[in-house]
Amino acid sequence: MTYVLAYDIGTTGVKTCLFSIDQTIELAASAQQGYDLYILPDGGAEQDPDQWWEAMCATTRAIFAKAGVKPEQVAGLSFCSQMQGLVLVDREGRPVRRAMSYMDQRAGAQLRKGLAHGLQVAGANVGKLLTSLRLTGAVSSSVKDPLWKYKWVEENEPEYFRRVWKWLDVKEYLILRCTGEAVMTRDSAYATFLYDTRKGKEAWSDTLCRMFGVKQSHLPRIAEATERIGGLTDQAAGELGLMAGTPVFGGGGDASLIGVGAGATALGSTHIYCGTSGWVSTVTDRQQVDVTAMIAAIVGAQPGRFNYFAEMETAGKCLEWVKDHLALDEIGIYLQKQDVAHSQEAVYTSLYDYLTDTVRDVPPGSGGVIFTPWLHGNRCPFEDPCAAGMFFNIRLDTGKTEMISAVLDGTCFHLRWMLECQDKKVKTSDPVRFVGGGALSPVTCQRLADITGRTIEVVASPQNAGSVGAAAVMAAGLGLIPSLDVVRSLIPAEARYMPDPGRSAAYQPYYAVFKELYRSNRKNFRALNGAGQ
Repeated sequence: MTYVLAYDIGTTGVKTCLFSIDQTIELAASAQQGYDLYILPDGGAEQDPDQWWEAMCATTRAIFAKAGVKPEQVAGLSFCSQMQGLVLVDREGRPVRRAMSYMDQRAGAQLRKGLAHGLQVAGANVGKLLTSLRLTGAVSSSVKDPLWKYKWVEENEPEYFRRVWKWLDVKEYLILRCTGEAVMTRDSAYATFLYDTRKGKEAWSDTLCRMFGVKQSHLPRIAEATERIGGLTDQAAGELGLMAGTPVFGGGGDASLIGVGAGATALGSTHIYCGTSGWVSTVTDRQQVDVTAMIAAIVGAQPGRFNYFAEMETAGKCLEWVKDHLALDEIGIYLQKQDVAHSQEAVYTSLYDYLTDTVRDVPPGSGGVIFTPWLHGNRCPFEDPCAAGMFFNIRLDTGKTEMISAVLDGTCFHLRWMLECQDKKVKTSDPVRFVGGGALSPVTCQRLADITGRTIEVVASPQNAGSVGAAAVMAAGLGLIPSLDVVRSLIPAEARYMPDPGRSAAYQPYYAVFKELYRSNRKNFRALNGAGQ
């Protein structure tokens, strides 16, 4: 029996998981703690890296205060984290300013200056676009990309920029704090769009650094997900309550490791994630892109493999919106004005279980109501920050139960849409592994099976898939398995949901209308939400 610690570093908090690895990867104990996300009036979104570390230390100590495992039994630790943050540190490893979150949108002027000039295609300078595509298979075209955050700091905070030693992402800062080593795993390096992904060339690109004005000395050594970066320093070990020298592995970002934690690492394996956001990802052995559908094969945790990745901005977040704004007395969600998950009569572990169970028996089509899950714009198969959610086809007999059911339908419709877009370029798998908080609901799992027509497999603790992925990385790094290609043997399916042919056919006309709603309302979205876009 081998024990490892995995840290899931999210946007609003860390969840620390202690896993045992034997024939399978099993959760032994967990603890979580939140931290601040500072939303600024100019579009900024920042976090304090010290709060990440303090939350790591507190949750680690909490686990060993209650678990029957001792710190000296821990064989390694690693991370699954939010990606595309910007943490600039000085030579002592201290942040020169607060970290800029992936959500930060202040760098619009830097994006326009650096990319949107001269002869353009899709808003990008032709020369820079073609060079980026040739070297990386992608281009840094979003105001949220860390390249433009870096340029924003350079132009707006020169006093901080002069102190910069290394440019790191979120987990890379924590690796530095643990080991004193400055590295960036390949998936994080790719997310800067300065990493040459061509076979045999995998390294920081001199060409792209010169083209975008990035000091290559700021970029750290590139490391593998399964690599032992170093051991815990005496200081880090003392603060965490662990043993000095405990191995620290590279780990990966959430987009890389959630698929690993789903057990979807073999060539051609597809997984669907439904958390705050949602995505469909299929493992390929070559880079490819579908510019019309906004899908690209991105670097993941496995050497020689790519994740053909299609993302939607809001998936499970839509059900959170329902909980906050729609689910009131009509479906009895409050018993004596108390959350059903905390009442004495409660038989549900969460409000979300209750919500989905409430709509279990709603017939396909939700009484004719269709919901579009674009509550924060959308990325794939169309990118439009102006797109928004709506309920379509409400009638006098429509109730909240039908509307809540439509939210589940709409999320599953959009996941199916992305799955079908992927099938135009790659062969997606059947069965599909399903992970994230959405996979905790049997109702959602069955509905996804019926709407997609695919067999849906769910693993144990699907909400912890990222942490399980970090544990799998350590299993490979410790030599417990030969590579991540065989990680499925450690992560068996716990449940399978087969599509019902009759219900699948009944959903078809609603799905067809769902796909037309964006095209029909694109100009209306722009008219209402286009200010500043």
